[in-house]
Amino acid sequence: MKKLARMLICMLVLSLFILMFAACETKPFNQLDMPEQGEEIAILTTNHGVIKIKFFEDKVSETVKNFKELAKAGKYEDTIFHRVIKDFMIQGGDFEKRDGTGGYSYKGPGTYLELEIDPELKHLRGAVSMARKNTPLDSAGSQFFIVHPENGADFLDGSYAVFGQVFEGLEIIDSIANLETDPFNKPLTDAIIEKVEFIEFE
Repeated sequence: MKKLARMLICMLVLSLFILMFAACETKPFNQLDMPEQGEEIAILTTNHGVIKIKFFEDKVSETVKNFKELAKAGKYEDTIFHRVIKDFMIQGGDFEKRDGTGGYSYKGPGTYLELEIDPELKHLRGAVSMARKNTPLDSAGSQFFIVHPENGADFLDGSYAVFGQVFEGLEIIDSIANLETDPFNKPLTDAIIEKVEFIEFE
């Protein structure tokens, strides 16, 4: 009996040691890390060049699903970045009216998403976040924006749903952000999302 008890204690101590070691080895979250091998990424081909996006499906699953479902249904093809503000963001995704007044969630016409926030996701440069109406908060449909400035836009944190991060093609965002715009922040020459493809990152 004593031998069995000693064995159980040894096994328990060993298990605790393994758990402690694993916890020490867990890599802290970094929004700017490159995607993992085999992770599904999006390639946005625009008339300015290619933008590559990784997603945070483990943190904001419904918001990521919304973008992927709409993109895979072809909703974003031949849409424009209809609102461009240099040193703030570029906004697109209005597949209905192309002016910022249209679009809906993957659930169908007239539907929107509940605001999905993860405190670890920030509006850093290149962050991809859902656009919405000022009120209510749960009013994001299909429109999204990409943060432009070097220092990000942290005043948006906690109010808008970050769901992705550009890891390649930031210079394309710069190119679009530098377009001349009208008084309503619409580029005078269209910045077009020609297609969205999904591949496994290698």
